[in-house]
Amino acid sequence: MKKVLFVAHVVKHHFMLFHIPYIKWFKENGYETNVCAKNDYENKQDCVIPYCDKYYDVPFERSPFNLSNMVAYKQLKKIINSNEYDIIHCHTPVGGVLTRMAAEKARKNGTKVIYTAHGFHFFRGAPLKNWMLFYPIERFFARYTDVIITINKEDYNISQRFKAKKIVYIPGVGVNTKKFASVNVGRNEKRNQLGISISQIVLLSVGELSKRKNHEVVIKALAKLNNPNIIYLICGQGYLDGYLKNKAKELNVNVKFLGFRKDISEICAITDLFVFPSYQEGLPVALMEAMSAGLAVVCSKIRGNIDLIKHGKGGYLVEPNNVDGFSEGIRKVLNDVELRKKMGMYNIREIKKYDKNVVEEKMQILYRSILKTY
Repeated sequence: MKKVLFVAHVVKHHFMLFHIPYIKWFKENGYETNVCAKNDYENKQDCVIPYCDKYYDVPFERSPFNLSNMVAYKQLKKIINSNEYDIIHCHTPVGGVLTRMAAEKARKNGTKVIYTAHGFHFFRGAPLKNWMLFYPIERFFARYTDVIITINKEDYNISQRFKAKKIVYIPGVGVNTKKFASVNVGRNEKRNQLGISISQIVLLSVGELSKRKNHEVVIKALAKLNNPNIIYLICGQGYLDGYLKNKAKELNVNVKFLGFRKDISEICAITDLFVFPSYQEGLPVALMEAMSAGLAVVCSKIRGNIDLIKHGKGGYLVEPNNVDGFSEGIRKVLNDVELRKKMGMYNIREIKKYDKNVVEEKMQILYRSILKTY
């Protein structure tokens, strides 16, 4: 029987979010489907992967220096060598490297190895140490890869220097544009539920409370605007929770920390402007969802974001540390209702090329092209 193996760091926060449609596609096309990933569910019994025939709990760790990854490598190599996989599709930096190491023998025997880079750790503006450590590793292991998939234009251009057999661009992991474009929620009722008045101007960010997501720059920008009618919503959890709350209080900025939410589409529907100040992204789903909801955007001028937002058309692009730039961008959009509507409509049209159905079709075409090489 034909077999496919999918490998990534974790199940709950990776496979269940992005890869079920592809596991399903292989299952429906007559393949035995196998998955290798760490069980990251709090209740381990909740780890049930749809359309998966065999699941292997492999102890991957995010840090490449964690010794658990040596254990993971040995397990992965044993799994690959004891199965005759037709295709192995690996994701995430550590999972991608360990898989390609473990699959060296299988690849010589005809197994096709695909690696999706969800955002290289080296990028414009990245610390020099990222380039010195991660760039040589990715470049080296490209030679053990049949297809590298990149999800933004910057990564695609950089990877042209690599020696993989094939390098392709796929527009991200896809977004459910219909879900965000057709939300049935009462604006007044939802705002009341969140403790927000009808007259308040609502800004929204979605992302973990971490340095990488850079929420602090928006808090500082809002302090400069000094508009008590603005309320800033942040959906996400993280280690900077206390720090950001103290910063908002210190600068007298009205920020509501909503934590982890399952109603992002409804929150987008009562929002006036989406702000997204990250330092690093691959091709951000949160930003694509906001565009699908018809929101104007002020975001950082970084890889991934610049693929999605056209400056002056769908919003404004600002350097991540430019507090004045964020302040001015927010002010421009909020002071011009017609501009805000125009930007939102532009984003609705633009995001359709990133719809999940479009992306899934492109992936299926790629899989078929690889299978034809047998």
